[in-house]
Amino acid sequence: MKSAASLPAMMSAAAAPPLANFTATTTSRPSAPSIQCNLLFSVRHHVYSHKKYSKNGITIKYGDLPKHVRPEKGYSSTSVRGTIYCSNQKERNVGLPSDHIAVGAKVIYAAAPAMGHNQESHPECNSRVPAILTALEKMKLTSKFRGSDVVEVQNFRPATTDDIGSVHAGPYISGLEKAMDQASEKGLIFIDGSGPTYATATTFQESLLAAGAGISLVDSVVAASKVSKDPPVAFALIRPPGHHAVPKGAMGFCVFGNIAIAARYAQRMHGLKRVFIIDFDVHHGNGTNDAFYEDPNIFFLSTHQAGSYPGTGKIDQIGCGSGEGSTLNLPLPGGSGDTAMRTVFDEVIVPCAQRFKPDIILVSAGYDAHLLDPLASLQFTTGTYYMLASSIKQLAKDLCGGRCVFFLEGGYNLSSLSNSVAESFRAFLGDRSLASELDDPSYLHEEPLKKVKQIIEKVKHIHSF
Repeated sequence: MKSAASLPAMMSAAAAPPLANFTATTTSRPSAPSIQCNLLFSVRHHVYSHKKYSKNGITIKYGDLPKHVRPEKGYSSTSVRGTIYCSNQKERNVGLPSDHIAVGAKVIYAAAPAMGHNQESHPECNSRVPAILTALEKMKLTSKFRGSDVVEVQNFRPATTDDIGSVHAGPYISGLEKAMDQASEKGLIFIDGSGPTYATATTFQESLLAAGAGISLVDSVVAASKVSKDPPVAFALIRPPGHHAVPKGAMGFCVFGNIAIAARYAQRMHGLKRVFIIDFDVHHGNGTNDAFYEDPNIFFLSTHQAGSYPGTGKIDQIGCGSGEGSTLNLPLPGGSGDTAMRTVFDEVIVPCAQRFKPDIILVSAGYDAHLLDPLASLQFTTGTYYMLASSIKQLAKDLCGGRCVFFLEGGYNLSSLSNSVAESFRAFLGDRSLASELDDPSYLHEEPLKKVKQIIEKVKHIHSF
């Protein structure tokens, strides 16, 4: 596999979507145990006896389940904030009651770091989510320091294959699941034509967990919005990322379309018909784009660097059929930064959302447009991400009862990634930004604001606002 430094060239053109082709490499690595269980959501402050087992840096606690839960076999993991129940029973927990989050919480998040899904020296590696969690702890943005303002949802179930099937083709899902045996034997495989997406023995189950985290947060936000006019913003700190995964296969580091799956779930299980998706990753979210290209009830809006991977997201790609006009792509010229994005938010994102009148806002939060990220050449700063988080939170409050869930996508410089997510948390909490202490303005250069203005005017003309 090429180094992170050589990846921009490797990702310069679009890759054809795969069906279910998986190619084994000769790379071998210790395989993590596959997780064969469903996670049942229950926030109660019980503590059960347990034994600890550590594998690949993850501590798993095995213990007795409470009497009212009687699966054939189960595991329990506990913390001061809640309890995780793992069961092989097929149970669906729809419409979580409001007591599953702290009343008055400002931020809820769930972490699915996919520690077994990893390739050494690959930018999309298993260090990403732990780096974020470490930064949140160091910067005192967790419940340990913020009390009930911040709630970590540790007890979520994996997505079901039916959940995944609401977006992805059956042959792809079953093909990936079957390929796990091959990954277990070989240590690492690549999904053909996915430009480039690897898989290990745990990829399928950990991808179900990532999608499940997003679904659980949708449940929690919806439940909170029924009892509060100011529900918490939710953030799914998950991997593998998802916005490049097309209906027929994986693509560009992404396995399942986490945000697309959550959008369909919100419609199906909560009756939230109109979903507004904002994607500010530096790369175009072609998978999300394709999933909803003909759907008038899901508005997909992407800002991304013009000419970057995967080569899609042209300004004239606006949806088709009954979905014409419900896709907006805004490719930004290289060098665009904070001023450009603030202008785009005020002049494009806000009026589009106001006209669409969403029931919920979902956000593909990619942090690879940061000045220090190795895979692109925009110049967002941590201050840009604070602005986006704060503005989107207010937009959701104004338009859809505060219902808003962020989904981690890209971001490959661990320092800028973790600092920028921390700034997003500060924005959700209403804290002042610390961007002036984190950003070095000496790295910035003049933005191409004339070109940005021309693109904005063209978008306004195409979409008639």
